[in-house]
Formats: sequence, structure tokens, C-alpha cells
Amino acid sequence: MPRAAWKYRGRFAPSPTGPLHLGSLIAALASFLDARHHRGAWLVRMEDLDPPREEAGAAVGILRSLERHGLHWDEAVLYQSTRAEAYTRALAQMQAAGFLFACDCTRTTLELGAGCQGDCRARQQQISAASAIRASVPPDCRVDFTDLLQGPQLVPLGTSLPDFNVRRKDGLFAYQLAVVVDDAAQGITHILRGSDLLDSTARQIFLQQCLDLPTPVYCHLPVITDSAGRKFSKQNLAPPLDDTLALPNLRRALRFLHQPQPPVALTQVEDLLDWAAAHWALARVPPRMAIPAQSLDLAP
Repeated sequence: MPRAAWKYRGRFAPSPTGPLHLGSLIAALASFLDARHHRGAWLVRMEDLDPPREEAGAAVGILRSLERHGLHWDEAVLYQSTRAEAYTRALAQMQAAGFLFACDCTRTTLELGAGCQGDCRARQQQISAASAIRASVPPDCRVDFTDLLQGPQLVPLGTSLPDFNVRRKDGLFAYQLAVVVDDAAQGITHILRGSDLLDSTARQIFLQQCLDLPTPVYCHLPVITDSAGRKFSKQNLAPPLDDTLALPNLRRALRFLHQPQPPVALTQVEDLLDWAAAHWALARVPPRMAIPAQSLDLAP
């Protein structure tokens, strides 16, 4: 279907730092079902911006897991590692509008606060081109948006998250910039993702405003946590998905999202997903930041 025909465009954007686990499947499934329920497009973007953190073969493994779970994307996968030219153009646009400054603060200095702690703005001609580039956030900047699940949000960005990085000192583009540029380039209208990214949203909306880009609808889902209260992640040793158990994995994810359980007679992944999309109700998802795995029956 031509891109212009999709009124709803959602996406799932994993980082290739390891295999999919139940937490990432929950986010992927929710965004997929919401897109299918609204007869929209569902895209996959690989956020491969940070080579030192990536795991060899992880990108291929993630795509294979999605396919084994019936989560098929509607357009070619976009790899952020191929998008340097677009990010450079965005930085140039922001620089021309006066929204950026170079920063050579040391890691020790930065630990004293969230933003630039030196006199970097007054020394722009003396700062090396190899330094970090930061977005200049006015002290009185406040970002107001309504999250579909978490409700109204009013973020005093100028005091809580000032002067954040858009290009790192090592030359790598920052996540906040790349995601904004790519969401706009792909025409994304709705973003369903984990609540651990809620505090990124104000920064992304600020960048959208700086670049004169549209702001998608945001929805931040509760993340699944382990017995220690930690979000499921590779760093916290979350077990990888067993792709041979796609049906029970999907049923576990639906239980976490408080969705109706498909009939047991549905034994094909595609049939189960069609039924789940038809019965999808975002209003059923608890408006919480996190849900412990042990509080639910999530046995395969």
C-alpha cells in the first residue's frame, strides 16, 4: 500500500545489543496490535547507533525472532547506521537557528549536574570540533504533552534535563536526535514504547519544535520487572525469547498487557495475532510505569 494511504504509522525500534526478551516482545506486540487494530502500517527500525554496545548478529536475530512471532513489518527495515547524512543536516539546521553549542566539559564535571557545567557557550571559538554538541535549552522551557496511557505530562525541561547531548564527543549521534529525525522521515504518527523512555519524550518534542517537525502521539507502556524491581533487559540478565515457543510467548505478553486471551483453538501465530488485533483495547493496559513479573501468571 502506498505510504500516503496509511493514516496510522507505528514502529518498533530495538537496539541490537542482544536478543529479544519478554520485555521487548511486550513493547513490539503492543505497537503491532495497535497499528493493526487501526488498520495502519507497522515499521521496524534498527537503532544501531552505538557500535561499541552492539552484539554481533543481534540485529539479524531480532528480526528473525519478530518473524517467528508473526510480527511482520510493512516496509523495509531502516538502519540508523545508514542515516548519518540526515542527522548531519538536522544538526546544521539547528546550528543555523542558534539551538546548539559545543561542549568540552569532562565526565567529572558533567557528573555535577544534568547539563553543561562549564563556560562552554562563552568559549565556542576555542572548543575543539571533536567535542560534544548540545542542544541549548532555555531555563524556562517547559514541555507539555498528554501520554495516551500515563496521562498529562508537564516537564520543566530547562531545569530538569537542560542542554542535553545531540552528538557525543566520540562523534556518534545521540539517540534523542536520531529518533526524532527518523520518526519524521518515516512519517510515524503513533509511538507505543516502554515507560523507561518517558523521560526522553520531552527532549524529543523540544527537538521536533527546533526542527519544525510534527509530534507523534505518545503512549508509554508499563515495563516488566524482575524480583529485584529491575526492568527486563540484557544488562539485568533477562532470558532471551525461545523462538520455538512463539504461541505461548505471545499469550504471556497479552496477559501482561491485560488483553483478552485468544481461544485455545487458535494454534497458528497469524490466527492468534488476527484475533488479538481485532480485540485489542489500549484502555485495558494498566496506566502504570512498571509491573512485576511475579505478580502475574506469566509461565509459558
